[in-house]
Amino acid sequence: MYAAIRRYEGVTDPAEAGRRVSEEFVPLIRQIPGLLAYYWVDAGDGVMISTTVFQSEEGAAESIDKAAAFVRDNVASLFPNPPQVMSGQVVASA
Repeated sequence: MYAAIRRYEGVTDPAEAGRRVSEEFVPLIRQIPGLLAYYWVDAGDGVMISTTVFQSEEGAAESIDKAAAFVRDNVASLFPNPPQVMSGQVVASA
């Protein structure tokens, strides 16, 4: 399994960001083969975190690309700062 984590800071409207991600991005990411889980977390104070888990490294990489394109093309005003992006192989889970 592979995971991709994106941390967004300075989100201008977390409620609207959550709505748009749920309604518009989730359907896009569901199309990537091997999706095991997706989470969008409001961490407070304008910080939002997404976590995706895929069966393959290719799926995780594709999710990072799709997320960047989605933000750039659809919700850039809500995400004024580039995200901190991390990904890698899952080495333990519960």
